[in-house]
Amino acid sequence: MKKTFTLLLTLLVSSILVPTVQGHHSYAATYDVQSTVTLDGSLVRFDLRSPHSYVHIQAPDDDGNMQRWAVEWSAPSALNRQGVSRDSLRTGDEIILTVRPSRVRGEFRALMLTLERPSDGMSWGRDPDEVVD
Repeated sequence: MKKTFTLLLTLLVSSILVPTVQGHHSYAATYDVQSTVTLDGSLVRFDLRSPHSYVHIQAPDDDGNMQRWAVEWSAPSALNRQGVSRDSLRTGDEIILTVRPSRVRGEFRALMLTLERPSDGMSWGRDPDEVVD
């Protein structure tokens, strides 16, 4: 009886934990982690949301054509600890991002490495703890 209870308890705990562990994706599967791209443009939208925040920026592609890029950032809790709040970025802000581009050519999405706002010197990604988790 004790073995049956232990087995059932183990199965129950495993069924709860396994989907959680499998839910987090690998950045290397989505983004080219060997490449970096600099995006210099205008903030279209800032989504501070779980599980990951996003910065949407209007910036040129390799051919100079303006594109809307979706840049994946950290979770709101991590950004808040690093001093980034919902009010930190405003639509129209001119920002410069260093990013890891999508693995899929022609797809305008990326993973955040650094963010700078030259107008006031605001930056993110320079300190060792400012990394996308």
